[in-house]
Amino acid sequence: MTPVLSIDGLTMRFGGLTAIDSVSFEVRPAAITALIGPNGAGKTTLFNCVTGFYRPTKGSIRLDRGGSQVQLAGLPGHRIARLGVARTFQNIRLFAKMTVLENLLVAQHAELMRASLFSVAGILGLPRYRRAEAKAIETARHWLDRVGLITRANDPADTLPYGDQRRLEIVRAVCTGPRLLCLDEPAAGLNPRESADLAALIRAISAELDLAVLLIEHDMSVVMGVSDHIVVLDYGRKIAEGGPAAIRADKAVIAAYLGEPEDAVA
Repeated sequence: MTPVLSIDGLTMRFGGLTAIDSVSFEVRPAAITALIGPNGAGKTTLFNCVTGFYRPTKGSIRLDRGGSQVQLAGLPGHRIARLGVARTFQNIRLFAKMTVLENLLVAQHAELMRASLFSVAGILGLPRYRRAEAKAIETARHWLDRVGLITRANDPADTLPYGDQRRLEIVRAVCTGPRLLCLDEPAAGLNPRESADLAALIRAISAELDLAVLLIEHDMSVVMGVSDHIVVLDYGRKIAEGGPAAIRADKAVIAAYLGEPEDAVA
């Protein structure tokens, strides 16, 4: 099966600092791949290369587009987003004063603009635009219902509790119709119950849409519970990859990041 994302020899240097050092791995279709490692390991830098915030020093980032491979390295972020890569951020970036529903409609803006013939059909209220608008609202309401926010649809996004804002940001990214969903520390700031609920949501989204997910996360209960595959970075280099059980037992990962379990120390 062709990988959705193929990263080969990716290197990112900032002057004399090598933040990512020849990293290679793949993200499989309908699978959740976690990127873990200590602070400063290069995880967010790698995300920024994939999503177009940084231009890699060298290496390849290829996105599968139904059999054709598109080189993402060096493309601007807006073009990468249009190719089907959606992202959330460690710090929530909702449209705070827009309603919860409007946040999800904005995520479908590109499709609505195409349906409106770039405003003409929308201004005239032509049937093709009305159909597209109704579909966008239906999609938004579907995801709001899935995350328990349908009763808050008309409330400003910044009035939601923190955990609800996290879920809203994820389903907003989903509403763009991505081939690859990149989640940057989605469980940051959540309590254990909220983290467990979020992990279940991520797994459900991936399964329902056959969607490939690449996530950065420090909460190991989320990582081990949701991931099909885990890639471990340390000082910008890949030190291990594999399934959750293999990563838990990997001596290099234990030494660099996970630490010894309490019973082993005792």
